[in-house]
Parts: sequence; C-alpha cells; structure tokens
Amino acid sequence: MGIQVISRDGQPEYAVVPWEQYQALLKAAGQAPAEVAEEAAHQSAPAPSLPAFSEVAQLRQAKGIAPEQLARNVGVSPAYLAMIESGERQPDAAIRRALAWHLGVAGWSEPS
Repeated sequence: MGIQVISRDGQPEYAVVPWEQYQALLKAAGQAPAEVAEEAAHQSAPAPSLPAFSEVAQLRQAKGIAPEQLARNVGVSPAYLAMIESGERQPDAAIRRALAWHLGVAGWSEPS
C-alpha cells in the first residue's frame, strides 16, 4: 500500500493513500465508495462572504503569530503561506481548515 504519512511536530497527523486503495478501504469497512462527482460539486460551490485569503497576513499579525510559526502549524512552507497572503495562491480545503482553526475564522473551515 502506497501510504504517505504527514507529520507535525514529529508526530503522525495525516495518512494519504491512493484513491483506489482508499476505495478498497471503504469497501472493507462496509461503507459506500466515495463519489468524485459529489466532491467536485462541493468544491465548485460559491463561497459565502468571508474575509479574503489575502487578509491572512492581517489576521495573523493581529494574533501575534509569526509567519514561520503559522506556516509550520498549518503544514505549508513559509513561501507558500506568503503566496496565500499575497493572494497569489488559493489554499485547498485542508489548508483552509488549518488556517481557520489557527486564525479563528469559522467560515473558512466550512466545506466548500
């Protein structure tokens, strides 16, 4: 099984598996296979009115968090966080959830 383990502070936090293996795990657990079309529909839904991700820098500064610390907590590089803060990149759902948790923006953690 091709599993990628993502750690934070030296502790395993996430396990990433190939889609086919994920489907097999769901089947073995007696759950229905995940639908790709359903996930795509959720990802393309319009977002509610929330602070722009380009406001991450202001939110981070207001909480007194250094960019390197937030990047480490969220699980991205400081360079990628800078791209999010400048509006050059839009974070994926996992990064949005982590940013929401660390910056206290509840709406960002909602499913897209």
